[in-house]
Amino acid sequence: MSFLKLEGISKHYGDFAAVVDTTLHIEKGEFVSLLGPSGCGKTTTLQMVAGFAQPTRGRIILDGRDITQVKPSQRGLGIVFQSYALFPHMTVADNVSFGLEMQGLPAAERRQRVKATLNLVHLEALAERYPRELSGGQRQRVALARALAIQPPVLLLDEPMGALDAKLREEMQIELRALQHRVGVTTIMVTHDQAEAMTLSDRVVLMNKGEIEQVDRPLDMYERPSGRFSSTFLGKANVFDGTRAQAGAMFETQGHKLPSNDQGIGELSYIVRPEKINFTDQSALLRGKVSARVFLGNHWLYQVQTTLGMMQVTLPNNGLPQVAEGDDVGLSWQAEHARLAPRAGGKR
Repeated sequence: MSFLKLEGISKHYGDFAAVVDTTLHIEKGEFVSLLGPSGCGKTTTLQMVAGFAQPTRGRIILDGRDITQVKPSQRGLGIVFQSYALFPHMTVADNVSFGLEMQGLPAAERRQRVKATLNLVHLEALAERYPRELSGGQRQRVALARALAIQPPVLLLDEPMGALDAKLREEMQIELRALQHRVGVTTIMVTHDQAEAMTLSDRVVLMNKGEIEQVDRPLDMYERPSGRFSSTFLGKANVFDGTRAQAGAMFETQGHKLPSNDQGIGELSYIVRPEKINFTDQSALLRGKVSARVFLGNHWLYQVQTTLGMMQVTLPNNGLPQVAEGDDVGLSWQAEHARLAPRAGGKR
């Protein structure tokens, strides 16, 4: 049985539906990311789990207990906000101890728990410092320690790395994943960062306009997107709308026939990732002209104008001369790398 269950929850503000009939089951110890653009409902969903927003409809079940009407302070969940919300007048140790005091733990047990938790996040040497004396990454770890010290059944993270610079964010992603593995706490994270979701998550919940578009493991969601939105929000993709008359036939779009091993007939979207495409002089599926190229260190990103429109191609940097802007090129890819998905209003 799932550890945390959202059963048909919705949240309306007047006529506006922030979250619509959302059902999600999360296993104990799982790390799940709610991913999507601004306004997609991911933060509202997290707030309903935390108890800060009351569902208009539906239930939230935690370890067999209905907590839909339970006050936030009585749910026992650990929460880390983007701002970290540390008390500036308290030391690191006192910040971590605060939740334990609210629980009424004896002083000796609080000290022991604080020491163990600070050791867990590698901050034991900074116990007597104040938040103003810490770096951004250290403040984030204090916020995590404060949330973990109460030994919550679920850890809720609201854009926890949004205030960090790119290099530190990458370092903290690795640290956070390792920490979650060590502790084994069920974790739900809200993020709009695709790389962050893929790096940290056991599963990604992709949301759009208040609804769930797709739930999957990061690799599966990337390689087998459910449609145009999933393919273009999680990474880059070339997407064409067209039709397929019967199973096994070629996909037809704008007078071109393209291969795919996927099943499905009718009105579909054809999806191929930029890194699956190669330049070729023979057996080209399409031809075009390179309109732009960008050097990104370990790979090159090309924009190629074709009769189907602008296509993106990424190729690894092997140190050899590359195709230049203005060059005519042939494009090819394998049928197993092309995905077919229902398009809006289409049938599959």
